[in-house]
Amino acid sequence: MISRILFQGDSITDADRSREENLPLGKGLGTGYPHLAVSRLITDDPGRPWVIWNRGISGNHVPALYGRWEKDALDLKPDLISILIGINDTNRKFGVEISRFEKVYSDLLSWTKKTLPETEMVLMEPFCFCFGEVDEAREKDVKERGKIVKKLAEEFHALFLPCQSILDKALERAPKEFWLRDGMHPNPAGHQLLADAWIEAAKDLLGLSR
Repeated sequence: MISRILFQGDSITDADRSREENLPLGKGLGTGYPHLAVSRLITDDPGRPWVIWNRGISGNHVPALYGRWEKDALDLKPDLISILIGINDTNRKFGVEISRFEKVYSDLLSWTKKTLPETEMVLMEPFCFCFGEVDEAREKDVKERGKIVKKLAEEFHALFLPCQSILDKALERAPKEFWLRDGMHPNPAGHQLLADAWIEAAKDLLGLSR
């Protein structure tokens, strides 16, 4: 039974989370989708011995994530790792070319499978809307990274969460500025959308009845 869950990524996952360790369950997870998803999990199954971490760090791209992966992921020995990374890899100043993005991300997943063969993984698709900090070129780049993440999820038998499609569908209900504040960082409604989608996608993996 999955009870030890790790959320990893960049500022979208970080969402002002605490850097303190050994906090009470549900505390210090930030204000974003990890906090919202965890609130749902522990409400639906309060008797499970949950241990949940948010180790997202604002500004991270894939090489930075790889550089801290042993300490901030493997050493924790989670039952499930959820990863959302990629938007910073498309930054014009310190971004990572697509071929390196794929290679380093693949190496990270290989390392995980070798070290923690029983650990499940959820790979979240990087996403954006074309406004604010995102122009058409960056939007195209993000979508290319999303295709890579989907391919890696298939290769490593991970659960793929199609965040971009989920957000695109949400445009039928409200404009893009309602969901993302600057083209890439979610507003509260955007975080709630991601959290709900995460729970729905992972419910069978987690053994939830909802």
